[in-house]
Amino acid sequence: MFTLKIGEKAPDFVLKATNGKTYKLDDFSGSPVLVVFFTCNHCPYVIGSDELTRQAAEKFMPKGTAFVAINSNSANTYAEDSYDNMVKRMETLKFPWVYLHDSTQETAIKYGALRTPHFYVFDKNRKLVYTGRGNDSPRDTTKLTVNDLERALEEITAGKQISVPVTNPIGCNVKWEGKDKHWMPAEACDLV
Repeated sequence: MFTLKIGEKAPDFVLKATNGKTYKLDDFSGSPVLVVFFTCNHCPYVIGSDELTRQAAEKFMPKGTAFVAINSNSANTYAEDSYDNMVKRMETLKFPWVYLHDSTQETAIKYGALRTPHFYVFDKNRKLVYTGRGNDSPRDTTKLTVNDLERALEEITAGKQISVPVTNPIGCNVKWEGKDKHWMPAEACDLV
């Protein structure tokens, strides 16, 4: 399967952030819970749900959850997703997470990122406990009925089993280098 399966370990990465620093997986080892999410600058599903993601980060970061955003989109496929535009977006919106640039798209392939946004929640051993959407209406959160990310984080921070560990991410596909903007890898498929 293209995407990481529940129970698999978080793949390592070494990526440059919008603050100019380089981060690797171990830099977040002090946090008992890690949220890695694939995102970008332009997707209406990302833009529509960013403030809900911010609320989750502000609620769960004090409980020991680290949030790491990764943009793997090719700037050649979608110019708005360039590193410079990532920096501008963080300066304007001041999100509480680090925003990393996966310029080679190797990290997106290792994690099996399908869409923007696509969330991965890892436990203290960095085993995957949740993957999929942040909520059921990311483009217009006023129509939301289920906040999957918040439910998963409530459960893991309370020491409970994740009740719904896999959902299908809802959003734009990752923009792959040298491919049509709607292209997806052949082995990429729905998770449920």
